[in-house]
Amino acid sequence: MQTVQTVAALRAAVARWRGAGQTTALVPTMGALHAGHLSLVATAHAHADRVVASIFVNPTQFAAGEDLDSYPRQEAEDTAALRAAGCDLLFLPTAAEMYPEGYATTVRVADLPALLCGHSRPTHFDGVSTVVTKLLNQAQADYAIFGEKDWQQLAIIRRAARDLDIPTQIVGAPTVREADGLAMSSRNAYMTADERQAAAALPEALNAAASSIAGGTGIDAALAAARKTLTAAGFTVDYIEVRGAGDLRMLTVLDRPARLFAAAKMGRARLIDNIPIPV
Repeated sequence: MQTVQTVAALRAAVARWRGAGQTTALVPTMGALHAGHLSLVATAHAHADRVVASIFVNPTQFAAGEDLDSYPRQEAEDTAALRAAGCDLLFLPTAAEMYPEGYATTVRVADLPALLCGHSRPTHFDGVSTVVTKLLNQAQADYAIFGEKDWQQLAIIRRAARDLDIPTQIVGAPTVREADGLAMSSRNAYMTADERQAAAALPEALNAAASSIAGGTGIDAALAAARKTLTAAGFTVDYIEVRGAGDLRMLTVLDRPARLFAAAKMGRARLIDNIPIPV
């Protein structure tokens, strides 16, 4: 596996592969890799001949007081994991490479960033859409792979790529979960052992609510029961909502493909998750 730190070197590698008739898939990450990230690499292999992974802890998606400084960083371990997963190239840019002096442009998608996590993190998705747009343009890959755990992020990236005519195909990959159902996340490491055990209530509450709604229980009643379960487990609930799977519009009746979304804090860890509602 080759490691590069500049956009020029990244583009040169992808151009060589394209010249040889090979396709490329990009897996953007912020590092602290776990099995969920590595599943994205596997999905990338299923779509393309060559796989590029990027590791960049993007400062523009963290607001003041958030966990930018404490976000887990483990470059050596991540590099070894990507090499073992068969990644062809690791893009490891510096902040100066990504945001050179005088950088003054933000990519902002209307409407979608204000929903769900946007209520408590109002600047977050501007940072996400900006850095991902840059990565898509830098790599010029045929595919880019993103996890469905961050469904709102995936929807925003798809909208930005479509609106800006970026030719990279955006591919969603299923959420990878721990044995007790908790979605894998780099922030899971923030929890104590007791908090981690209690956090299993999040997927349990979501699955129970989704089954209940699919069985005919009113959405409001099912969400109220799920919120009660999460609060009893020690969570501070940010939101738990049913929204359209495509447009993320709030639903009070199940009249289209829908997903159940939740964000809740356990100790220092703010956890997000979403699941489809069976139809």
